[in-house]
Amino acid sequence: MTFGYFKGIFKKQEDVKSLFFVMNVSELARKLRINSAELLEILPELGFDVGKKAIKVDEKVAGKILDLGNKIRDRIEAKKKEQQEEIKKTIPAVAEATEKREIKIPAVITVKNFALTIDKPVNEVIKSLMKNGVLASLNERIDFDTASIIADEMGLKLSLSEEEIIGESGMERIKGILQKEEKSNLKLRAPIVVVMGHVDHGKTKLLDTIRKTNVVEGEAGGITQHIGAYQVKKKGQLITFIDTPGHEAFTAMRSRGARVADIAILVVAANDSVKPQTLEAIKIIQQAKIPMIVAINKIDLPDANIEKVKKDLSSLNLIPEDWGGKTICLPISAKNNLGIDELLEAIVLVSELEKDKIVANPDTLASGTIIEAHLDKGEGAVATLLVQNGTLKVGDNLCIEQKFYGKVRALKDYRSQDINEAGPAMPVKIIGFKLTPKVGDIVEVSCQIERKNKKFSSHEILRGEGLITKVNKAEKEDEEEGVKKLNLIIKTDVLGSLEVISETLEKIESGEVKANIISQGLGNINDSDVDLANSSKALILGFHVKATASAEDLAREKNVEIKFYDIVYNLFDEVKARLSAMLSPELVRKELGKATVVAIFKTENKFMIIGGKVISGKVVKGAKADVLRNKQLIISGEISELQSAKENVTEVAAGQEFGLKFSGKSEIKVGDILLAYQEEKIIKKL
Repeated sequence: MTFGYFKGIFKKQEDVKSLFFVMNVSELARKLRINSAELLEILPELGFDVGKKAIKVDEKVAGKILDLGNKIRDRIEAKKKEQQEEIKKTIPAVAEATEKREIKIPAVITVKNFALTIDKPVNEVIKSLMKNGVLASLNERIDFDTASIIADEMGLKLSLSEEEIIGESGMERIKGILQKEEKSNLKLRAPIVVVMGHVDHGKTKLLDTIRKTNVVEGEAGGITQHIGAYQVKKKGQLITFIDTPGHEAFTAMRSRGARVADIAILVVAANDSVKPQTLEAIKIIQQAKIPMIVAINKIDLPDANIEKVKKDLSSLNLIPEDWGGKTICLPISAKNNLGIDELLEAIVLVSELEKDKIVANPDTLASGTIIEAHLDKGEGAVATLLVQNGTLKVGDNLCIEQKFYGKVRALKDYRSQDINEAGPAMPVKIIGFKLTPKVGDIVEVSCQIERKNKKFSSHEILRGEGLITKVNKAEKEDEEEGVKKLNLIIKTDVLGSLEVISETLEKIESGEVKANIISQGLGNINDSDVDLANSSKALILGFHVKATASAEDLAREKNVEIKFYDIVYNLFDEVKARLSAMLSPELVRKELGKATVVAIFKTENKFMIIGGKVISGKVVKGAKADVLRNKQLIISGEISELQSAKENVTEVAAGQEFGLKFSGKSEIKVGDILLAYQEEKIIKKL
């Protein structure tokens, strides 16, 4: 191929400038800070006839459009307002019709059932609850008042079902029980203290120091995985501590802790100050309407800044006492046992100020809140109960919502020592449940239980009233087609972890992929889990559980993958990584350069050999190329061979002449513009 032809072909630089330049519509829209669809819709109104499906525009036209940037944005904003006004005109009629719709619900209802009753998506209900300061999973129950607030925002009117007479839930239920007690029977009990704050700020280490045990080392990853409760004594007075998990995934579990507490300790690290979980904990405590003591931890560190913490707290309207406010702020070091006695004394002091509220009747039948529940291989259904009124004894009948759940066979205190009874404010492990209760359930002792209520079917016992859940495939039919799903089977040791894991995994999604939990439950992984995984091509995830020997053999035989975890966020990372691997790579177009066609040397059916000159950028061997003629895209192809000065080269820079082999339809003509570009695959991540 000879390139002598090209000598003198461009007489002046102006000839090059007069050649056709174009700009991508997407690039133009990006510079205007609007989207491409909005731009193409508004351009005809401004006198630019580029077509509603245009991909590129003349560079001179693009310059004029950019000059009108403010006007374009104002016009788009005005159109949006017009559309909103049109929508508002229809709202009164819709609101009037909706206002007439009255729905009856029971006094207490799960979030999932509430969403089904009002015919709204569960995610929408959960978001509305969060906006109102209520952190609840889909299986957690809310009371009628809370449901009414959410329904009101959605234009619905709720009324209490006449069939439901059990009107209280959680602390409201306990308050109702206490209100029925004679004041003369009420006696002071131990205050219940919840410890909250941001992850890694030292909550578990603080409790470890207080009760002289070593919970931190016993927990995987140094983060408390389950709710627990413990008692200590100060100045002859017992104090009950509720230990709430610190990782952000356990939001719902932390909120439960605040609901049964009398006093809250907010732990803030002196070297880290206020963090997102600190703000969340403050909100939960304020919602629970309980007094707060701030423990400024890690004062032993060289970068500790107590004054900054106080300043940040003051900005949240939590003014420290030494700054003239009412918030007790105590500097401590849980690691070095500094300030712990002062903290305990502050708890005793606050409990004395709240003594009218910290009362119970120890001489009546027990009632309290479940703060942890799980299935034990040897002991069966086991739960930790925080007794809030009365005294629980071995042999007592256990009832939840007037249903018989079992009989107390054994009681153990927080040190796992056998005891015969547990009084108010005492956390106690109960062995004897026939069904696993749910975290947050109110347990009441009853002497009057009908014989027929004592019998449960094996199906109920195995499933634990919905604790082992099979997800109905029909419920998934309304999901968008084309979404890739990672089928999962989740097995955990305790209910709290199961709820948090399933709820968090359901939120890990994009428009292209999502986690699809087809089964979840408590206990070790068994043969039926493996069979289900094999038939549904699912991954089995076990948290703090094992697999039976037969299940392991079956998994190897059927090539079913089982993953085990002790740290919850490692489980989340695994799922995220697998979902990310399912994402289709994104093709990003990288513009390389522009050239003009000045000669046609050879034309074949599927390729052409042409000559040209680079106007800007560069032309690269192996790159793709669009061919434009009269501002219109003619064909696209690939630059399979490239020469310059009779030498094979990989690229040609601006101002240089070249010859190339164009693989594609043979429709190129002299004067056409060649746009060289490359497509890069970007691996997407969630």
